[in-house]
Amino acid sequence: MYRTCTKWFLVATLALSCGIVAAGLLAADQQKRPTSYAPVALTEPFDAVMHRMKDAKPGIMKRHMDLLEQRYDLSDRPSPDCIMSRGKKIQEGVRVKLPAGATWDQLASLSPDQIREKDLWPAGFYPLPHPNHPEGGMVFPRFHIEEIKKQGLGDLTRFDLDYDLPDHFLPEFPPAIYLTTRPDLGDVSKGQVVTINNYFELFNGILNPKQLEGLRLLVTPFPQQQFNQTEDRRSEKPSRGVTCFDCHTNGHTNGATHLVGDIRPQEFRHRLDTPSLRGVNVQRLFGSQRALKTIEDFTEFEQRAAYFDGDPVIATKKGVNILERGSQVHFMAEFQAILDFPPAPKLDIYGKLDPSKATALELKGQEVFFGKAKCAACHPAPYYTDNLMHNLKAERFYKPKMINGRMAAADGPIKTFTLRGIKDSPPYLHDGRLLTLEDTVEFFNLIQGLKLTADEKQALVAFMRAL
Repeated sequence: MYRTCTKWFLVATLALSCGIVAAGLLAADQQKRPTSYAPVALTEPFDAVMHRMKDAKPGIMKRHMDLLEQRYDLSDRPSPDCIMSRGKKIQEGVRVKLPAGATWDQLASLSPDQIREKDLWPAGFYPLPHPNHPEGGMVFPRFHIEEIKKQGLGDLTRFDLDYDLPDHFLPEFPPAIYLTTRPDLGDVSKGQVVTINNYFELFNGILNPKQLEGLRLLVTPFPQQQFNQTEDRRSEKPSRGVTCFDCHTNGHTNGATHLVGDIRPQEFRHRLDTPSLRGVNVQRLFGSQRALKTIEDFTEFEQRAAYFDGDPVIATKKGVNILERGSQVHFMAEFQAILDFPPAPKLDIYGKLDPSKATALELKGQEVFFGKAKCAACHPAPYYTDNLMHNLKAERFYKPKMINGRMAAADGPIKTFTLRGIKDSPPYLHDGRLLTLEDTVEFFNLIQGLKLTADEKQALVAFMRAL
């Protein structure tokens, strides 16, 4: 009897042990799988996290900056004769580096399959990773961080990483503000960055009360994933959060970057180049891929979800600000809807060049734009967007590969962004991978198989600068 009980006890113990081991292996396996969720309850103290990430920062930034140097010519080479609306010089020239021994004409003569098989797709045409793609989150250019600090509105510095692209490839700062309701005033920013400190002084008497309240909300700090009061923030000190205009400075853009909130797993999330809000009144889709149908939808979505990587549990933890749709969201959208494009004095009422004002090169570029280059298939006049989404299928040209934590694979359909005022909005494409308009022309010359000549490329850039 004793031996039988011992035998069954040993069997039961062994079975239990095997079950525990199996459960442990299953749990470990589950931990390795990609998850859509971030941890809510953290066990590592904030100071330990911060010091660990600060120690890792130099290596992370070096790896990323080395990648940029490999992909691009990052030198400061401004155009001698083209400036943005408030005077900043535009960078010129193709900055994407070619594969060794290749020329643009040689690449243009090859099929997508040939470029793919020979691994000749230029490095700068691959999707651009976030400065730290596995981590992600909002990152602001240094000039914006310093201005917000100067106004006494907090510190948008991240302790774990810095912004990556050089300032000369970014929009001018501060950008001008043009209003559809008061075109006679020109730039109403008076050269200032609009914040909660000065919005009333600048706009009282110009906006109606609803628009003024909408602007107040657009410059009010609200909690966000990396900037908030909780222990899983990425700012050294607790923060009230960020404002809509911390990325869309003055209703335009400062080039701040982030990762899209609606793609998982992490390595497939797109880097975002903050788009301008100028001209949203003529747009019918919002978000690079979300295809939200109104600016009210987009405003509410950003506050409730995109600020927190699409995670409502994290949003609640961090203190999400729920906006009231019938008043607050409406007021914010009403102000955004009167943000106008910058003046384009060479365009007529149909959005085409006035021959009496345009140069011969610009007129040639317009001919190429609406003809051989087929740009107008997606970017028709007068606003140079068709308000649709298109799939360029760039993955035809390369084999999927991991680049600093970003899986370069298929991007899928992307919203057609307007080209009005495009010279004021570098870098280009939805993730900012193209630093200049010349880069953009070379990219689409290959994507569309256009076989443009050097003169046609130059003319196309001249035309887009006039838009």
